[in-house]
Amino acid sequence: MTSKKERHSVCLTRFKAWISSLILCLPEKLLVVTIATKDTDGFRRFLRSAKHFNYTILGRGQKWNGGDYMSAPGGGQKVRLLKAALEKMKNVDQIILFIDSYDVVFASSPKELLKKFQQAKHRVVFSSETLIWPDRHLEDKHPHVREGNRFLGSGGFIGYLPNIKEMVANWTGEDNESDQLFFTKIYIDPAKRKSINITLDSKCRLFQNLHGALDEVVLKFENGRVRARNVLYDTLPVIIHGNGPTKLQINYLGNYIPSAWTFETGCTVCLDDLYSLTESEYPLVMIGIFIQQPTPFVTVFFERLLKLQYPKNRLKLFIYNQEAHHGPQVSSFQQNHGSLYQDIKVMGPEEEMDATASRNLGFDLCRNDKDCDYFFSLNIEVVLKNENTLKILIEQNLPIVAPMITRAGRLWSNFWGALSGDGYYARSEDYVDIVQGQRVGVWNVPYVSSVYLVKASLLRSELKDYELFNSPILDPDMAYCHNVRNKGIFMYVTNMHTFGRILSTENYQTTHLHNDLWQIFENPVDWQDRYIHANYTHIMKDNLIETPCPDVYWFPIFSDVACNHIVEEMEHYGKWSGGANVDTRIQGGYENVPTIDIHMNQINFEKEWQKFLLEYIAPITEKMYPGYYTKAQFDLAFVVRYKQDEQPSLRPHHDASTFTINIALNQVGLDYQGGGCRFLRYDCSIQAPRKGWALMHPGRLTHYHEGLPTTAGVRYIAVSFVDP
Repeated sequence: MTSKKERHSVCLTRFKAWISSLILCLPEKLLVVTIATKDTDGFRRFLRSAKHFNYTILGRGQKWNGGDYMSAPGGGQKVRLLKAALEKMKNVDQIILFIDSYDVVFASSPKELLKKFQQAKHRVVFSSETLIWPDRHLEDKHPHVREGNRFLGSGGFIGYLPNIKEMVANWTGEDNESDQLFFTKIYIDPAKRKSINITLDSKCRLFQNLHGALDEVVLKFENGRVRARNVLYDTLPVIIHGNGPTKLQINYLGNYIPSAWTFETGCTVCLDDLYSLTESEYPLVMIGIFIQQPTPFVTVFFERLLKLQYPKNRLKLFIYNQEAHHGPQVSSFQQNHGSLYQDIKVMGPEEEMDATASRNLGFDLCRNDKDCDYFFSLNIEVVLKNENTLKILIEQNLPIVAPMITRAGRLWSNFWGALSGDGYYARSEDYVDIVQGQRVGVWNVPYVSSVYLVKASLLRSELKDYELFNSPILDPDMAYCHNVRNKGIFMYVTNMHTFGRILSTENYQTTHLHNDLWQIFENPVDWQDRYIHANYTHIMKDNLIETPCPDVYWFPIFSDVACNHIVEEMEHYGKWSGGANVDTRIQGGYENVPTIDIHMNQINFEKEWQKFLLEYIAPITEKMYPGYYTKAQFDLAFVVRYKQDEQPSLRPHHDASTFTINIALNQVGLDYQGGGCRFLRYDCSIQAPRKGWALMHPGRLTHYHEGLPTTAGVRYIAVSFVDP
């Protein structure tokens, strides 16, 4: 039985030992050693996370000779360089953390790391893995653990300087030999394991290797910071390592950890290292425009290109057009506006160049132009609404960056948040939030397409291979992104601004004069932008609906372009009726009050017209005629042509409708003289119809009306007898 004095002495000794151990584990005793042979995107991410927690880093600067340790044994150069670095160190209390860097992020502080290291009660602690590599025959020689991973991972370990020196002292291998195998053989040797005092971080308290453990790791959002949580062992690892084929997952985690993006702060790194544009020093940008399939609204695309807020004398254009259908639009742009740009090169379908070759050529034109600073890849189906897009992307100062664009009303976008096992699309946990703007920032992603900016310096270095877009199995964009990922280059997408959208090219018809008129179903937002009057959305709130006659409403509906296209489409079709009473186009074959016209169904436009009535006319009908709800059905919808020497006017009549829509398609005083509509019961006339404005009035019983004579020129109106 010990005396009180003896017990006090033992406790004091333990207390002193605890204090001594605590002193040895102070953060200033910790030195992080890594091997970085290139200043890559991954290494800069590693340094950013280290700086966040004030880690002291040693290492970088030699050419890599350690083989491809992603797919085959290699990495021996790391051991050689580590051994050389440690030889100069003498402090026996020094704690060394040796980790990879390109695929590593710190999730917490040196203080937490050292505390957990101390709790391991060993002089050297290695990261652990669920999978054995590279020699499976050694599995049985690994010590069994009560809980956790059995196998050593060489991508991260921590220990005291003397013990690590002892561990690497016998390294005599080549640079391309396996460091993993070297350390594994030490660990499975009981004598060496005991002598050096090695253990594994089996429950991932210090290190989290992602290979073989993707299902175990989730993001844990804390107040103002983000951790990775191992749900299998309920631990919060300090260091996250995307070893082996898990680079995409570490990229995903790196978008958040340690505090790159949080719910409280949003993005904290998006404004780091921005490039400042000055008017006198705008970089020269080559814009590659790619037309690979029949696409709607091509004319509008070129109109928006002209509005891009960037000096045109600092832009060169490379236009690749695979579609003869779009040849006239490309030629018109080149002839009318090509001289505004520093240079313009057009390659048409006669060149017989496929999409892959055209994209390789575009990159190469910039690569070989010493003045080219950026290549801006732009597909014809991209709708860039933000005129400052190019400036914003350049200022972001990233190797490859895309503006996020989506298909209107859908989750379809120009980036993927993750990849499936076969390299195709997979939805990341945050994809929907990013697309819907719930999470705003600049995101490291595995795939971008349609529109993106590439630094020319990258094309002349890591991406100097001419055939970046080539693949026997992948389409050009997927092949390009695959090659970029394999180079360890990060691709980013930003949703910090609203940039635009992507058109659907499905079901695009090329059999009409103005094919865009038929896009109301496939691309309704762009159809509205092109064809609906600019003031339409202000009709209700700004009281733009006029009442020129009792129960007759007059409001803007069509743009000038819509009016012109409808008229031109009808004249292009050309099969105007003769204006006789006998009319085989209608039920019964007899028209009481005939006009010279073309029906919408004659040009296969009736479905689109009915959609137009339902979307744009019905809301106004229900507002102005309270209690009446329409499904915008019609038997007759047509364009009427009035000419002085053909049919100048229309006799008084009722319409076969509940209500009628009458839209003026050209301009009185400019295109014709006279015209208008008179309601006899009220002796009220509208004699100066406005182009693009609609008259809406009851059809039966109360609004007996006539078409006033057109005295010169040609007048066109679009008429719909709604709800007959």
